[in-house]
Amino acid sequence: MVKWRVAEITTLHRGGAVRVVDYRCSATPQDHPFLEQHESYSISYVRSGSFTYRYRGDAYEMIAGSLLVGHHGDEFLCAHDHHHGGDECLSFHLTPAQMDALTPPGARTRIWRCAALPPLPQLMLLGEFAQASARQRGDVGLDEVGLALIARFVDLVSGQPRPRLQLAARDRRRAVETALWIDANAAQPIDLDAAARQAGLSAFHFLRVFAAAVGVTPHQYLVRSRLRRAARLLADGDRAITDVALDVGFADLSNFVRTFHRAAGVAPRAFRAAARGDRKIFQERIGAAV
Repeated sequence: MVKWRVAEITTLHRGGAVRVVDYRCSATPQDHPFLEQHESYSISYVRSGSFTYRYRGDAYEMIAGSLLVGHHGDEFLCAHDHHHGGDECLSFHLTPAQMDALTPPGARTRIWRCAALPPLPQLMLLGEFAQASARQRGDVGLDEVGLALIARFVDLVSGQPRPRLQLAARDRRRAVETALWIDANAAQPIDLDAAARQAGLSAFHFLRVFAAAVGVTPHQYLVRSRLRRAARLLADGDRAITDVALDVGFADLSNFVRTFHRAAGVAPRAFRAAARGDRKIFQERIGAAV
């Protein structure tokens, strides 16, 4: 884990595949750096601010869009010599077993001791995608985006892009059976680890298998299962919208309304009105799109 003396640290996701942590550091040039140690293999996406990362005798200037790479057990220093506003990072931490599963044989040192990468479009876009997921503004799970970002980082540094996944009949069956299980249990909390256990696969392999077989990620399928049920309840009943949101599996009303509006183009209340005969709502939407 990366630690800073003046920091707000929030764990956003804790699972068997990946742990996601939000770091907000308010250190200034007046705060003296001190020796720290990486407690896991990790990558940290710098979303704002700047700092100097000193590692194994070299110094790396980290700015927005950069990627800091952590090697389990290694020591480092972070200094804030150039910026008075601190910095913010979104960090993804792997267990040694997950690191081994994602790293080509013999490439551990070269990949996980590369220290840092400059802002690269192939990684920045996934970093910002992860930020959107952290703010619950996307329908891809934060753990899914984290694994995708780590896999892309490994591919870039190793120079060995992953071959296109060829699905065996057994893996297709596992994906479909797990999709049915997700649909049947959509009102319950389900994360990538739980779905992977149901399929009997590692989290990263399951993510690839499911997306290749079904066409969406497990979390996307979960969200869409919940939206489908919500649409049915809104159209057929009089239950309060808050009750509908909670019953189908959304943790809070604001997330439900935002997700439903993004998918349907109208708010849940307007969708209910349209389902009961108020066609003007959708006619206005169609007219606006022409």
